[in-house]
Amino acid sequence: MVIPGSRYIEEKMYHPPLDLQKDAHVPDFNSYLELYRKSVENPDAFWKGIADEFFWKKPATGPIMQHNFDVTKGNIFIKFMEGAKTNICYNVLDRNVRDKNLGEKVAYYWEGNSPDQTMVITYGQMLVQVCRCANVLKKLGVKKGDRVAIYLPMIPELVYTMLACARIGAVHAIVFAGFSSESLCERIVDTQSCVLVTADGVYRGEKLVNLKQIADEALEKCLERSSPCVTKCLVVKHQGLRSQNGGACNGLQTSWDSGCDVWWDEAMRDIPEECDPEWMDAEDPLFILYTSGSTGKPKGVLHTVAGYLLYTSLTFKCVFDHRHDDVYWCTADIGWITGHSYITYGPLANGATSVLFGGVPVHPHVGRYWELIEKYKVTKFYTAPTALRLLMKYGHEPVEKYDLSSLRILGTVGEPINPEAWHWYYEVVGRSRCPVVDTFWQTETGGHVLTPLPAATPLKPGSATFPFFGVEPAILNEHGEELEGEAEGYLVFKRPWPGIMRTVYNNHERFENVYFKKFPGFYVTGDGCRRDKDGYYWITGRIDDMLNVSGHLMSTAEVEAALMGHLSVAEAAVVSRPHKVKGECLYCFVSLKDHLEFTPSLEGELKRLVREKIGPIATPDFIQNAPALPKTRSGKIMRRILRKIARSESDLGDLSTLADPKVVEVLLSQRSQALG
Repeated sequence: MVIPGSRYIEEKMYHPPLDLQKDAHVPDFNSYLELYRKSVENPDAFWKGIADEFFWKKPATGPIMQHNFDVTKGNIFIKFMEGAKTNICYNVLDRNVRDKNLGEKVAYYWEGNSPDQTMVITYGQMLVQVCRCANVLKKLGVKKGDRVAIYLPMIPELVYTMLACARIGAVHAIVFAGFSSESLCERIVDTQSCVLVTADGVYRGEKLVNLKQIADEALEKCLERSSPCVTKCLVVKHQGLRSQNGGACNGLQTSWDSGCDVWWDEAMRDIPEECDPEWMDAEDPLFILYTSGSTGKPKGVLHTVAGYLLYTSLTFKCVFDHRHDDVYWCTADIGWITGHSYITYGPLANGATSVLFGGVPVHPHVGRYWELIEKYKVTKFYTAPTALRLLMKYGHEPVEKYDLSSLRILGTVGEPINPEAWHWYYEVVGRSRCPVVDTFWQTETGGHVLTPLPAATPLKPGSATFPFFGVEPAILNEHGEELEGEAEGYLVFKRPWPGIMRTVYNNHERFENVYFKKFPGFYVTGDGCRRDKDGYYWITGRIDDMLNVSGHLMSTAEVEAALMGHLSVAEAAVVSRPHKVKGECLYCFVSLKDHLEFTPSLEGELKRLVREKIGPIATPDFIQNAPALPKTRSGKIMRRILRKIARSESDLGDLSTLADPKVVEVLLSQRSQALG
C-alpha cells in the first residue's frame, strides 16, 4: 500500500477537513494503516476486541475466524466465533435501552411519501413494537429457523418485522416492494416462507401501488406451482385500502381471504409487550436476500448472526465516523442490502438516530432531499449516484434554497460515481467542506469492503480508495496470476471478513461455482478493478454478464428469459448502454419468429412483459429488432459486439470468429431506429 504524499498526488486529492480529524474514530492515515495491519496480521485479536462491545449469552469456544476459500482443498466454508451465542435484536435494541439508557433517544424520524406523513420513534418504542410483532409472529406459528417473506414499503413496520424475526430466530427474506408478483412468488417458493407480511398499498410519488393485490397474485402463482408454503398473510393498513367486500379506495380493489389474511392492527391488539429473545448460535442464519445471478435465477444470499452484527456495526461507526449526536440519513430502500446494513442493523447497533424515508427524491418537489436535511439537521448523508445525477438535472437552485450547514460527511453507494457527479455532490451539496465516502461493496459482502474513512483518507473523485479493516484485496489477470503495483484485472479477496455471505440458500454448489471456482483460493467479486500508482482502487464495472442499473444489479439472462416469454420472440440478447441518470440502461436485441413484424405495439408489449416478470426497474430503454444475432461458429452470442453496437461505437474489434459477419452490418444499419 502506498502512503499518499507526493506533490503530484496532493494536487489531485481532497484532504480530510482538520475539524473532522480532532475527535474522529480513525483520525489520520497513519492510524488507518496501523489498525489495518492489526486486522490482517492478527484478525482473531482484532475482531475479539470488537466483539467485546456486544452482549454474548455464551462466548466463542474456538478460533474467532475459520475458513477455506480453495475449492481444490474441499468445501468452501466461513465460520466466525463458533460456539458463541447471542441475539442481534437484543444487541441493537435491549442493549441500547437497558444497558446504555437510550430508551428516550430517537431511533428514526420517519417521513412518508407525503410531507404530512411523519413519525418520531424512540429506541424504547422500537423495543415495545418489535416485541409485540415478535409475539404476533409466534402466534401465527413462526418458529426458530422458519422463513418469513416481507413485502413492505419503507414504513416503520418493515423495521419492526425484520427485527421481530431476528428476535425469535426466524429468517427474514425481504423482497423489494417494487418487484412484480412473479419475483415475489419466486422468492417465497425458494425460501418456503410460512408467513408473508405486506401492506394494502403505498404511494410512490403520485402513483398508488396496490401491494396487497400483487401479493395475492404471487400467492396464487405459488399454488399453481404446487408450493402452498404461506399459511398466513399479515397485512399492514398503510394507505387505507379496503377489502373488496368493503369497497374500493382510490379506484383500487383488493381481495380478502379470511382464512389466510390478518390485519396487522388487529393482530397487534392486546398482544404482550415483552418477548424473550431466542439465543442464537453465531453461525445461525439471520436473513436471506436475493441478488441477480448470471444464470437468470436470483441467488438467495445468506448472512449469519454474529459476523454480520460486528461487521455492519464497525463499518457504520468508522466509515460515517458516527457521533452520539448525529442525525444520519441513508436514502436506500430496506429491500436492498444497503437498507439492511446501513438503515437497520449498522445504525441501530451504534445507537444512532436515522431518517427513514418512504418517498421519492422529486415528490412533491425537486428539493425534497434538501428540505429534509434542513428539517432534521442531517449530519451524515448516504445516497446513490443515480439519485445525484437525477437531481443534478435541476441545477444548483433547488439545493441552494435550503440550509445544509449541518452536513459533515457525504457518502455514495450502489455503483462507482462519475467525476462530474462527485464534484457536484462535493461542491454544491457539501459546499466543498464535506468529504465524500465512495463505498464499494455487494449484497454478498454484507458491508463496505473498499472505502475511504472520512478523517483519514485523502480522496480521489471516483475511487473507492483502500480496503476496510480485515479485507485483503488482490487483482488477478485472466490466468489467475496476482498483479502487483499499478494494474488492472479481476477484483478478488484473499480472506474472509465477518460480514461475508456464508452460502447461496439451498444451493451451496452454486455458491462455490459462482464465487470460488474461477480462481481457487480467492473470493471472486465479478467486478473489474484498476489499482493506480498510488495504491488507490478504482472499480471499472462488471466482468460477468451482469448489469448495474440505478445501482441495482440484474442479470442479462433474467431479462432475456422474460423477453423470450413472449410468443413472438425467438431469441434475445441484452447488454448495457451508458445512461446519464441511471449509470447504465438496458439495450435489448430481439429476433422474432419467422414472418413476424417488429412494430411499436410489439415493443410496448415486450417492455410490459419485462416489468411484469421482474419489476419496473428492469424496463428496457431500447429494444432493437435483430433479424439475426452475431454468433461464433459454436453458436455463442458475441455480446461484446452487441455492447459496442448499443453504445454507438464504430470500432467493433475482431469479427473473424463470427459465423456470419454480415449480421453485424444489418444491426448497425438498424441501430438508429432503436435509438429513435
